[in-house]
Amino acid sequence: MKIIFAGTPAFAVPSLRMLLASTHEVCAVYTQPDRPSGRGRHTHPGPVKELALSADLPVFQPSDLKSAENLQQISAFHADLIIVVAYGMILSQTVLDMPRLGCINVHGSLLPRWRGAAPIQRALMAGDEKTGITVMQIVRKLDAGDMLHKEEYVLGANDTSSSVHDKLSELGAIGLAKVLAQIDAGTIHAEPQDEKQVTYAEKLDKSEAMIDWAQPSIQIARKVRGLNPWPVAQTLYRGDMLRIWQAEALAADSNAEQPGRVRCTFKHIDVATGLGLLRLHEVQLPGGKRMTAEAFLNAHDIDGVNLG
Repeated sequence: MKIIFAGTPAFAVPSLRMLLASTHEVCAVYTQPDRPSGRGRHTHPGPVKELALSADLPVFQPSDLKSAENLQQISAFHADLIIVVAYGMILSQTVLDMPRLGCINVHGSLLPRWRGAAPIQRALMAGDEKTGITVMQIVRKLDAGDMLHKEEYVLGANDTSSSVHDKLSELGAIGLAKVLAQIDAGTIHAEPQDEKQVTYAEKLDKSEAMIDWAQPSIQIARKVRGLNPWPVAQTLYRGDMLRIWQAEALAADSNAEQPGRVRCTFKHIDVATGLGLLRLHEVQLPGGKRMTAEAFLNAHDIDGVNLG
């Protein structure tokens, strides 16, 4: 098949790498325009662009796909299929109608659960037991197309958004390869989504990072895992913002201490919550490095302090 690939971040790289190793022809790669990043705000190419250039693929970075010139450019490739993986730009119906076999997308959830921008984070924060990827047909409605294939991943107790992101990016490539094989064989089956089961994964906001210690410890622990690596759960500690990178919910019994009160025992930092204790494993102060709870206790007397 002749394929146009559209993707931008690291999540899409395994899928493009799989296509490059296949018998299919990637005739063009579309990716978001380079944007400044880092302290120096220098412009850097995205991960998909870097891989595409290293493979000598033609790369296009339009700011939109609406102009007549851009539409004509896409049409001129006469692609059989357009594959979208975390591209970050909505395809118009005109573009969706161009390929002979339509357009498909690799989405980071088990649809119809968690349509939208932050499916991995929302799955962790909601306490889901499993997540995965769904390869689906693209329609104009957000993540609402018929499902072609799913790959499941059972969430572990220590999984964060970062670790799940990496796992699902690899599963996306595996699932995509299976779908392409079925398309080639003429055995592909599309399953409509059950609209009654739909949930939406709203985009993360920095304001969600603040911890409410009145919540149960298990809920706060899920928040810590879901917001790692961005925006990172945080709380006030003696006027500074303490970021919490790793934490564990302990037994959900009632506490004598008020929520947010710290108790330190055996090199551990335990914080009272609305239900149970939260054990902090890795923290960071402004301008400092991430450090273990034991290292933090070596430099800070935090026992009895109220956080938040």
